[in-house]
Amino acid sequence: MNRADKSTTAGRTARRPLTRVLADRNAGLYLTGVVVSGFGSSAMWLTAGIWAKSLTGSDGLAALTVFTMWAPTLVGPLLGTVADRVRRRPLLVGLNLGMAALLPSLLAVDSAARIWILFAVLLLYGVNGVVQDAAEAALVATAVDKDLLGDFNGLRMAVNEGMKLVAPLAGAGLCARFGGGAVAVLDAVTFLLAAGIFALIRVREARPVPGGAWLADTSEGARTVWRSPALRPLVLAGAVTMLCAGLNGAALYAVVDERLGHAATYAGVLYAVQGAGSVAAGLLSGPLLRRLPERAFAAAGIALFAVSVCGRALPYDAVALACSAGIGLGLPCVLVAAMTAVQRETPSAALGRTAATTNTLLFVPNAVGLGVGAGLVGMVGMVGLVVLLVAVGAAALALAAGLLTPPRPFPKALGGRPGGG
Repeated sequence: MNRADKSTTAGRTARRPLTRVLADRNAGLYLTGVVVSGFGSSAMWLTAGIWAKSLTGSDGLAALTVFTMWAPTLVGPLLGTVADRVRRRPLLVGLNLGMAALLPSLLAVDSAARIWILFAVLLLYGVNGVVQDAAEAALVATAVDKDLLGDFNGLRMAVNEGMKLVAPLAGAGLCARFGGGAVAVLDAVTFLLAAGIFALIRVREARPVPGGAWLADTSEGARTVWRSPALRPLVLAGAVTMLCAGLNGAALYAVVDERLGHAATYAGVLYAVQGAGSVAAGLLSGPLLRRLPERAFAAAGIALFAVSVCGRALPYDAVALACSAGIGLGLPCVLVAAMTAVQRETPSAALGRTAATTNTLLFVPNAVGLGVGAGLVGMVGMVGLVVLLVAVGAAALALAAGLLTPPRPFPKALGGRPGGG
């Protein structure tokens, strides 16, 4: 092969994020582990609610399963500190083996009297997820070439969104045919396989720095984000965007009913189109992050999200479908940009707690937005719904414009003590 041929091949590889990631052994193993564990986890999220409903007949308990798994995110910074006190690869392997051993205990859940076992396991499931996400983000930054982080994070987003389209249906079908215990066993097998995959990763980890007081160490993640002129605007922009996403999500069923005149089941079509857009966003993130600064990439995604939310005020099916695709395509951009920046900018010793803090700052506002939005949608009529959508879109558009302004130096008077102590 001559030099020109090599150059052409290299150029083609650079344009294909999947090829770039799979060509790196560690990145390919990570992505495979995410596919395997993500399938089981996505199936379990839906099955848990179905299981609780079938045993108790309670809609409230069915909804509580999702909250139980999500609740540990509220103390994410505290849990993420664990990932900075031990080596991350053995931690990931141990966490997956622990869940593989724990999930079969759900086979004992055969009546309403034993539903507490399901909730106890789901709470530990959520704790495991928070610690695992922090350890994974930290180890990826060490084990994967920094030039591949954008591609990897984008593909990870694509895989997660793809699993949300496929795995819940598979889990629901398995639950209907064989019961919730069958899904628990399936999930345990995926955790076991993921543990084996993570054990194959080759990485030299530095000895963890001895921890100080737990709360002081935990706050270091927040200080790292707040003091960094690169991280602070991205994470704050992501938090506000996810708040807007929650408000928009709460209005979805009202849009389907009042603006489009369809039954509530039509929301499933819009969700599927949005999910497809998020998969596309994941595939495009790596190439775009190599061409655009992280702030510009995030701002472009937020702007697309903003225009799409405003478009939902129009009573046309074609527009609604296009806007769902636009929301799915635009919303992940700020999330991928923020996490990639965290992995690149944060010292390894504090990366676990910083990643966990970032996840909490990004995703808690979404839950708040859903709650506030549900209340607002219940109070406003059709005109109020249009005003709400336009206001949310306008706020997000202003946020995108602000993200494009040059970063300002951090005010020393508010910066606290220098360094990490």
